[in-house]
Amino acid sequence: MHGLMAVALAAILWAAPARAEVSEIRFAQQFSMGYLQFNVMAHQKLLEKHAAALGVPNLTVSWRTFNGPDNMNDALLAKAVDVVSGGVPGLVTLWAKTVGTAQEVRGITAMGSSPILLNTRDPKVHSIKDLGPTNKIAMPAVKVAIQAIILEMAAAKEWGDANYDKLDQLTMSLSPPDTTAGLLSGGGSFDSGFTIPPFQNQQLKNPAVHTILDSSELLGDATTTLCWTSKSFHDANPKVYQALILALKEASDIVMKDPKLAVTYYVEDVKSKMTVDEVVAVMSDPRFKYEVTPRKAKFYADFMYRVGKTKKAPATWKDMFFPEIHDLGGS
Repeated sequence: MHGLMAVALAAILWAAPARAEVSEIRFAQQFSMGYLQFNVMAHQKLLEKHAAALGVPNLTVSWRTFNGPDNMNDALLAKAVDVVSGGVPGLVTLWAKTVGTAQEVRGITAMGSSPILLNTRDPKVHSIKDLGPTNKIAMPAVKVAIQAIILEMAAAKEWGDANYDKLDQLTMSLSPPDTTAGLLSGGGSFDSGFTIPPFQNQQLKNPAVHTILDSSELLGDATTTLCWTSKSFHDANPKVYQALILALKEASDIVMKDPKLAVTYYVEDVKSKMTVDEVVAVMSDPRFKYEVTPRKAKFYADFMYRVGKTKKAPATWKDMFFPEIHDLGGS
């Protein structure tokens, strides 16, 4: 009897259909030049195309806009979104908190690298060494945004790891558009701004504004933006995840080969006050790259662990990313 029951149970399990993958994938995005692949993916429906080819037809792709990493990470952990995009420290922070737990999060791919500039209108300030108690730096999110971590890296380089947070007391949270408006008008409660392209470039059109810190001089060729998801989503949706990787790779190629097309999508989506040609001119800087290979992700993670911002460091960059991109020459 037991043998017959076992055979019957095995037959039922064999006949049972595989658990269906999601019919909708929900993205959290920030509107900046660091995520042009998402603009291309949305306009050309690249993810839907690749999903259909892999046997997941009629995939719905939805987008939610956030400003800053904290709210996005909260939404990911609450399963309100599936894919989050942001600066590298946002992933490092969440990976270190969740690795080895049921809520584990890892990176999907890199998205881009670009110079991030700390600009000021204070004529007496020529470098971070000149910043004092009367200065105030606006950035997307104090302590956690990539700008905050880059400022701490610069402080650690200047005054040692023990003083990495020496300038934190000068920072305040403000969106890049509002920071730019305040710097250009001179009427804000701050005199410096650490934002993102193309806002930082708009600021420099005012001759009273100048740059005192350039991230590329500190980091070299390093990824600045990437995307990540939960291990549970990755494991439960192998076809949709594979389609996502293919879509990100295709979108990255499109951005690099036809930047004007990608920027046209971006300008339309964000309702930018800059023209397509103005944004394309910003992208002509060779330091702008759109690629899926992570660069110096471990560099960020090692710094954040060394100064005590995280409690775990990766042995290699691959620890923080899912296996699908482990064959790339990342770092």
